[in-house]
Amino acid sequence: MPELPEVEIVRQSLEKKIRYKIIEKVLVKNRNLRFKIHSKFESHLQKKKIKKIDRFSKYLIILFEDTSGFIIHLGMSGTIHLYDLNKKNIFTNTSFYSSPILPKIHNHVEIQFNKLKFIYNDPRRFGYFLTFNNKTELKKKFSHFGPEPFSKSFCIDYIIKNLKNKEKNIKNFLLDQKFVSGIGNIYANEILYNSKIKPFRKAKSLTKDECNKLLLYSKLVLKKAILKGGSSIRDFQNINGIMGNFQKEFNVYQRENLNCVKPKCKGIIKKKIISNRSSFFCNYCQK
Repeated sequence: MPELPEVEIVRQSLEKKIRYKIIEKVLVKNRNLRFKIHSKFESHLQKKKIKKIDRFSKYLIILFEDTSGFIIHLGMSGTIHLYDLNKKNIFTNTSFYSSPILPKIHNHVEIQFNKLKFIYNDPRRFGYFLTFNNKTELKKKFSHFGPEPFSKSFCIDYIIKNLKNKEKNIKNFLLDQKFVSGIGNIYANEILYNSKIKPFRKAKSLTKDECNKLLLYSKLVLKKAILKGGSSIRDFQNINGIMGNFQKEFNVYQRENLNCVKPKCKGIIKKKIISNRSSFFCNYCQK
């Protein structure tokens, strides 16, 4: 599943290509995604001008000039393709899972602009579209989520307060979207490695110094991932067809039984399943 950095790259891609464009036509070929697409989805989008492409956590937010809009979650296998109608058979993939050719099946939603078509493809159909009529409705959609790592609300006092007396392990805390939004399995592993904290440590056991490191690296790791264009675990490409490079920076993720990358560290990267997810850590420098 794409995490915050990958969704941010998709946002940046769409911002460059469809901002200020007017929607001319909407075609829903299959409403049965994770949540059924509303019967009035087409009319909600028709003739609307896109003001901005925003993002919260792992969600894309398409904002119209009249303050209404819609939300996209890519799920596990959702991809967005931008098809230039003037250049037959040439398209740009903006999503986490890319394909060398435009898929012929599983194209569930098509949004047409002048000379450009937006195509949503999703073989597993875990993604979904939600509409909103104004900013108040939009805010309510995310009212049950915790702050993003880049938010001012995600601060040392917030972390200490939420981890206090908690038995849950710190890895699961980072993955809990009610605690912090946008961090998934890949980046939780990398954040904990940089913070020198083992993933199965109880949240309540963290010291203030460790909480400060968690805060710092939650921001730094994600910022670096965005700058590197995301992690191309499964051929993620940006709007120009360029693969992300952050996977080359992995310290622990998918490095089981390899030596720790830190100089002079004698540790070996271990793998442990925590809550049905693979956790990777150095058995020496993470405490």
